[in-house]
Amino acid sequence: QVQLVESGGGLVQAGGSLRLSCSASGRTFSLFAMGWFRRAPGKEREFVAAIRWSGPRTDYADSVKGRFTISKDRTLVYLQMNSLKPDDTAVYYCAAARAYSGGDYTREYEYNSWGQGTQVTVSS
Repeated sequence: QVQLVESGGGLVQAGGSLRLSCSASGRTFSLFAMGWFRRAPGKEREFVAAIRWSGPRTDYADSVKGRFTISKDRTLVYLQMNSLKPDDTAVYYCAAARAYSGGDYTREYEYNSWGQGTQVTVSS
């Protein structure tokens, strides 16, 4: 099993920045990818960004390209969020993929473990 704990959420004004962190523990040697998803009020959870556990490949949702950056340092995964907009307000979830999916790790079903989520609120 892999345990995930997110931190770094909060309240920020539009145009500001936040950095989310996700600490992974447990059987991290078996991971293929890590991802960030978010759920805005009244909406379905959606993909934000993904990074391969071994290797440099990253993927981003079109809505965050150029503003968000996912990175990894050992068992910590970060989501640097710049130029935040009110539409970015959501609960952000960290996710871990413990199997090769054959896909690009942009879909929820490709992930096996989830964190509890951290709230990000962007005021206008």
